Formats: sequence, structure tokens, C-alpha cells
Amino acid sequence: MQEADKYLLKIGENIRLKRKEKGYSQQELADNMNVAASTVHRIEKGMFNTTILTLKAIAENLEVDIAELLK
Repeated sequence: MQEADKYLLKIGENIRLKRKEKGYSQQELADNMNVAASTVHRIEKGMFNTTILTLKAIAENLEVDIAELLK
């Protein structure tokens, strides 16, 4: 596994943990962001190298600093 893949997996894991802490399903988060639930799923699984603007939207919807997602 490449280093970039590990980074994407860790970001996805952080998003999933924060989403569950907020009590949101993937569908609820996706609806709040106006994206498909499959997009949230792929990000959380580290299968999608998303944009910084999408990460910003995720952080805002989860009410966390974007740095929390990048740890």
C-alpha cells in the first residue's frame, strides 16, 4: 500500500468517527452536503481523493475543525 493510500484511509476513518459521534448516517451527511451517499462512502473507505472544498464542507457539517479530519 502506498503512503498516499494510507493517508486517504486515515482521513476516511477520522470522518467516519466524527460522523458517528454526531449521530449522522452517511446518507444524512451526504444530504446536508448535496452529494451522493456513495461519495461519502468512498471518502470514508479511502477510495476517493476528494477536494479540499469537500473536506471543508464535511468539517462544517460535522462541526469540527478541518485539522481534526487530517490528523
